[in-house]
Amino acid sequence: MSASLTLVVAMAVMYAAGVYVMLERSLTRVLIGFLLVGNATNLLVFIMSGRPGNAPIVTGTPADAAMVDPVPQVLMLTAIVINFGITALILALIYRSWWLARLGDEGDTVTDEHAAETVESTEKSFRSVTDDDAASQEDLDASEREHGNEHADDRGDPARAPGEGRDR
Repeated sequence: MSASLTLVVAMAVMYAAGVYVMLERSLTRVLIGFLLVGNATNLLVFIMSGRPGNAPIVTGTPADAAMVDPVPQVLMLTAIVINFGITALILALIYRSWWLARLGDEGDTVTDEHAAETVESTEKSFRSVTDDDAASQEDLDASEREHGNEHADDRGDPARAPGEGRDR
């Protein structure tokens, strides 16, 4: 197997730049460094995967001898998924850090918006909701009584088909 010198140099430069950038204190730079190191690792797996060959599909013919090993491809896909997950985690940390820095001296404390409420005001709110439910139920009962009287003659006449005799 002969690895392309260009790929080896690109991989080495990506590792070097990624590690150098990750040594900074900024989370954004850590993210960029992590992405460079992750892509360099994918290049390493690609370079070490061996010679190119046929697709890894077993057909039972003599062409299977030139088949490429599928394990490095699976490892690269796994590395991409892990790289994506860690990137999402670091982005969440960057956002949280930005949010806390924006709050300033207040920090992570959240004011209690219900601190001024008393037991009496809370019970009054619940009573008004119960009153609303009772009024809604009365309206529904009245509506059913009105519509129930209109359609009573339709249900009582077996000679008429359902729906006949109603205005549409």
